[in-house]
Amino acid sequence: MAIGEDAIKAFTSDASEAAKLISKCVEEDGFIHVVSHLDADGLAAAGVIGKALSRLGANFRVRIQQWVDEKIVADITSDKPALTILTDLGSGYLNVLGEHLSNHRIVILDHHQPIGDSIAKIFQVNPHLHGIDGSKDISGAGVAYFVASALDDANRDLAAIAVVGALGDLQDKYEQRALGGLNEKIVADAVAVGCLKVEKDLMFFGRETRPIHKALAYTTNPFLPGISGEEDKSLAFLVSLGIKPKHGDKWRALRDLSKEEKQRLCSALSDHLISKGFSSNVLNLVGSVYTLVHEEPWTPLRDAREFSVLLNGTGRMEKAGLGVAICMGDRGSALEQAETVLGDYRRTITKYLSWLMEEPGRIDELESIYVVRGGDFVNEKVIGTLSSILSTSLPKLEKPIIAYAIADDEVVKVSARTLDVLTNKGLDLGEIMRLAAEKFGGSGGGHDIAAGAQVPIKDVDAFVELVDELVKKRLEQIEAGS
Repeated sequence: MAIGEDAIKAFTSDASEAAKLISKCVEEDGFIHVVSHLDADGLAAAGVIGKALSRLGANFRVRIQQWVDEKIVADITSDKPALTILTDLGSGYLNVLGEHLSNHRIVILDHHQPIGDSIAKIFQVNPHLHGIDGSKDISGAGVAYFVASALDDANRDLAAIAVVGALGDLQDKYEQRALGGLNEKIVADAVAVGCLKVEKDLMFFGRETRPIHKALAYTTNPFLPGISGEEDKSLAFLVSLGIKPKHGDKWRALRDLSKEEKQRLCSALSDHLISKGFSSNVLNLVGSVYTLVHEEPWTPLRDAREFSVLLNGTGRMEKAGLGVAICMGDRGSALEQAETVLGDYRRTITKYLSWLMEEPGRIDELESIYVVRGGDFVNEKVIGTLSSILSTSLPKLEKPIIAYAIADDEVVKVSARTLDVLTNKGLDLGEIMRLAAEKFGGSGGGHDIAAGAQVPIKDVDAFVELVDELVKKRLEQIEAGS
């Protein structure tokens, strides 16, 4: 459904108002504290705002966090910044911010469902306030981009970073995995300033940077059983199709294949997925590819989705500063270090996927949900990535999936994902996670299709049971037409 002009106008008006608040603070030489989320979208959002502030000559600092907690509150209280900007988080913690920071000037640039009461000194730019879907029509980086471009039209060159953030947030939910909604406007800006090219092609990870067999092996969305994570089997698969992986002594990348070779590869992969029971993944083989034309070929920044995975890797592997620096333009040591981190991240994800596939029972099917109990084996910072991959890769997935891992001695981090077909009917995972978490003294929220929570370890089994009950109840209501 198209977004109404009134909604767009109201949203962009909020972005302009936030830009005025930021400009005023910079003019008064006030210190600005930027806090952002650690995923790809959050790092891209921090990079967009950080670059815009840097161009203004602002006095600012960027901090990356997993959620709003006592540490963030303590930092803001002790630093006493003239302005705090929260990007890709904040709207889900209005009561916490209002309780502890009611005397601090705060601007929230977020796309998650607002939870709590509005506070006089907290100004929000959030699509949900105007009926715009923050789960697929604009990401946190996109919200940051609208504010940055309102600060100065010259910041339109940051549109490509906002596209990276949206893809990192898996917002490519329109036909052939395209970005839509307000993201479409951002894509148009990026194309107009000459920093982005959009085309239809095979959706392999590393299509610009890796030999074809490695690109196949590194692809997890769509998940290719027996090929993802298996370089030798990927190479053998290509050879069996008569596709030469090398031209002379040089490895070929996906971009080097002829149209006929791509068609042959696509057809063979479709047959392979169907034979393995993964027919739903066939539709994800071809889609919209977003290329950052100013980035060097054979680097992970050239393809926007690969760029987003690099950002996710730096955030999840506790090297978020590298990701923010790259988004702000560093192409030297930060990029070199980040590529090493990316390799570690990919190996970590492959290890967890292999662990899950070793025994079918590790993905537990309850009445209304699937559960992955990561415990202390899965890194809690990667649990969201794992649930996202599973939600788009498991064959015949007809229920929401929740995965959790231990965050510390007292808390588990929970990540939940579901399908468009269920959210389109009215299932809201963000609301369910909030209700279930609050029942046990935790916190939760997010989007209807992707949400999260933090709950006490001692209550995790009861929490899972409650989520199962709430999903069942809501689906029954949907079936009854209420």
